[in-house]
Amino acid sequence: MGDKKWIILNGIVVGLIAVMLVYFGNPVNMGLCIVCFIRDIAGGVGLHRAEVVQYVRPEIIGIVLGAFLMALGKKEYSARGGSSPFTRFVLGFIVIIGALMFLGCPLRMVLRLAGGDLNAFFGLIGFAAGIGLGIVFLNKGFTLKRTYTMNKYEGYLLPAINVILLILLIAGTATGILFFSKTGPGSQHAPIIIALIAGLIVGGFAQRTRLCMVGGIRDLIMFKDSYLISGFIAIFATALIGNLALGYFKLGFAGQSVAHTDGLWNFLGMALAGFASVLLGGCPLRQLILSGEGNIDSVVTVMGMIVGAAFAHNFKLAASAKGPTPYGKIAVILGFIVVFAIAYLNIDKSVNIKVKGDAKIEASGN
Repeated sequence: MGDKKWIILNGIVVGLIAVMLVYFGNPVNMGLCIVCFIRDIAGGVGLHRAEVVQYVRPEIIGIVLGAFLMALGKKEYSARGGSSPFTRFVLGFIVIIGALMFLGCPLRMVLRLAGGDLNAFFGLIGFAAGIGLGIVFLNKGFTLKRTYTMNKYEGYLLPAINVILLILLIAGTATGILFFSKTGPGSQHAPIIIALIAGLIVGGFAQRTRLCMVGGIRDLIMFKDSYLISGFIAIFATALIGNLALGYFKLGFAGQSVAHTDGLWNFLGMALAGFASVLLGGCPLRQLILSGEGNIDSVVTVMGMIVGAAFAHNFKLAASAKGPTPYGKIAVILGFIVVFAIAYLNIDKSVNIKVKGDAKIEASGN
């Protein structure tokens, strides 16, 4: 698929950045977490009332803008969309519900493992199992249909919104528009300029290498292709070395940063996130990168994630360090039912997904 040295370099850079962001103020084992940071942004703009997780994270802004600028520079920017948009919104919503049961995205799952958090092992097994479920439906012909070319200015809207958010963030509390946590994970953050630069670097690199945890496990299972997964192995190794060097490594289950010890629901939460993500064609990080490239379907998916994060905290669906909530458990079970229904109802028996050699599929239509 590509030269492995570049995606390994990408992984090393991301792992190093994640550890350094913790050094500069982000929560331990949460130097970079797409789901957690989207949740914080939802709170930062007032969509949920959980005061401990409200902050517009510059890392997310940087990732979108980094991918956008890199795509423009490499002439890969293309505004496109129309591939089952509302289904994608729902799947994005469900990805967040599953991930907030686990308390992290696939990237944070790797970072938690690199920090010694053994609870993340259950998440990893569940994530792989969820992707395996999705692959069953990909092999049966699951598809969210094709995308269509759109006016290029349609794709400029998300980067523009991110620029506005950045301006409001820099203005701070003076505008009275954004919300800022005074305690909890939302109050722990690196300086704006450092976080923004980190996001720009990650977004630019990931746009070039197509870094994606879902794609990595999917390709390894379906095609025995280790290109994408090698990037996350590099993230793990680099973050592990960094955590050991800086004293952040803590091996065990109990007392981990922003994590709970319920193995079953860690497993099920990430299984749900993996199942929904493979149908979308990429993990939350990949959806952000595609959004920056002009993919409006991924923008809709990200909007679903933001709304999902708001619902998760307004209706007590998200887990906490104390463990999962009863409502959260119900939401995960309902999420599986909805994703199974979406997977089954979008099987196109005329689609030939039998591939050979280095051929690849994009079941989502991205």
